[in-house]
Amino acid sequence: MNITIHSSFLPHNDPEQSLAFYRDLLGFEVRNDVGYNGLRWITVGPVGQPQTSIVLHPPAADPGITDEERRTVAEMMAKGTFAAILFATEDLEGSFERIRASDTEIIQEPTDQPYGVRDYAIRDPAGNLIRVQQLA
Repeated sequence: MNITIHSSFLPHNDPEQSLAFYRDLLGFEVRNDVGYNGLRWITVGPVGQPQTSIVLHPPAADPGITDEERRTVAEMMAKGTFAAILFATEDLEGSFERIRASDTEIIQEPTDQPYGVRDYAIRDPAGNLIRVQQLA
């Protein structure tokens, strides 16, 4: 069996801020941008890796979610505890300097972790936790 990761989903609460972060700062390409009933789903991914995407979605669009659950999701996003993703790069220090020069919230500067990797942590405009690891 050969199973790969095709798409991951991260919530966004401002599509323009998300585009500025993922496209303009991180350099991801926009693969799809779909609007429906005033909401937007934006698919982005790393250049040269068309098989791997992130779908930035409006978190409250699920028709099965209650108003109380919507409030809880919004609160967790604001605290940065709702969603996370792990990226990797061959140039950890260079990518961090680019991040530092922006207005991105930095959670942890590049650090040698006790579990054997060097990484840093940031939050995207919606509060999603992003850890970026150094590729060996």
